[in-house]
Amino acid sequence: MKNVMLLTGAGQIGMAIARRMGAGMKIVIGDKSPQHAALVAETMNRAGFDTVPVEMDLSSRDSILVLIDTARSCGEISMLVNAAGVSPSQASVEAILRVDLYGTAVLLEEVGRVISRGGVGVTVSSQSGHRLPALGEEADRLLATTPTEELLALEILQPCNIRDTLHAYQLAKRCNVKRVMAEAVKWGRRGARINSISPGIIVTPLALDEFNGPRGDFYKEMFARCPAGRPGTADEVANVAELLMRPRGSFITGSDFLVDGGATASYFYGA
Repeated sequence: MKNVMLLTGAGQIGMAIARRMGAGMKIVIGDKSPQHAALVAETMNRAGFDTVPVEMDLSSRDSILVLIDTARSCGEISMLVNAAGVSPSQASVEAILRVDLYGTAVLLEEVGRVISRGGVGVTVSSQSGHRLPALGEEADRLLATTPTEELLALEILQPCNIRDTLHAYQLAKRCNVKRVMAEAVKWGRRGARINSISPGIIVTPLALDEFNGPRGDFYKEMFARCPAGRPGTADEVANVAELLMRPRGSFITGSDFLVDGGATASYFYGA
């Protein structure tokens, strides 16, 4: 049996990381759309990879457990690439919190229970979490350590305290980073590592939807004014993931890496 990579979210960023890291592995691709998962699996299989598509709903613990069981039937899970999520331009506040916040927390928790010794994972967060003002030590601790089934009951996550879908998305991505820090301690007991990457504007189909959505002009101005002067590519995110997942990144765990061409720096300190 092969070592297994678990890829959740069959989008451009996840596929770029999987192509960079998945040669010789069994890649189990989980996505809410079985058609999309099958299409990505076929594309990668035609490129020489060994993949299997699985329908998976990140908002459901039961669905996550089925995905993990499927992966374990193929071999030992040694890599996790989580690139699943929804867009604040397309999803409701409830969906964002259920998928991007709760679902990611559950996935990290459940994979952390079975990841192989020396295993490694990355979860794709977002620059949006870095735009959120400081929440304070207590709020950060609650986001990091509250039991997953109690997360959505936190006062900070109640509808009356969330302004709109962007605010919900920012909270979800801040929570992702905090959960990675807390889970890194638990993963470390198995000799495994977990980190997060917070991309800025990356050209993907989801980003194109954002460009054409209600905040499209804001996003276009953002990358026009950032030091890099352009949006990024999925392969540039994969460059960072490769460092984190290879042995040369073995001293890095529980960390978040902002990959946004300087957009966040410009947001706070640009002229």
